[in-house]
Amino acid sequence: MEATVKMMYGDILIHESIALLQEGRRVVLAVKGSSMHPFIIGGKESVELVRPQSPLKVGDVVLAWVNGTHFAVHRIVGIEGKEVSLMGDGNTSGIEHCLTDDVAAVAEFVIAPDGKRRYLYTKKRVRFAHMWQKLLPVRRWLLAIYRRTLLKMDVII
Repeated sequence: MEATVKMMYGDILIHESIALLQEGRRVVLAVKGSSMHPFIIGGKESVELVRPQSPLKVGDVVLAWVNGTHFAVHRIVGIEGKEVSLMGDGNTSGIEHCLTDDVAAVAEFVIAPDGKRRYLYTKKRVRFAHMWQKLLPVRRWLLAIYRRTLLKMDVII
């Protein structure tokens, strides 16, 4: 029962946030989970979302309705026509899919617990995200090192 209630409130929050985004407002949502490590720390950080203004591109971090089952904040790893492929930076396998119309927002900033905002698309972060994608074959080990050392030390990338 408790999980259902939490899910219901989460769904209401997401849908209300999408309505605000469609009005042109910015929305800040807390993220949970580890699927976007090391770029976004679930349970600690939030993302500032905006309505997509320009065509989506590989590398964008988006809030999307994926696989017709749930919302996720993940990075676009491929676009073919209207089909979008997404993968969390903290995932080592499993690509999710949606249509361009299912992308509700683009994450522009990560917000730390102290309120400090980090822009996601600086040249340095874009290069690191591109390199991180190429490291997919060894990402499992890199994430293990990250979780055991840097995450405990609150190192921000």
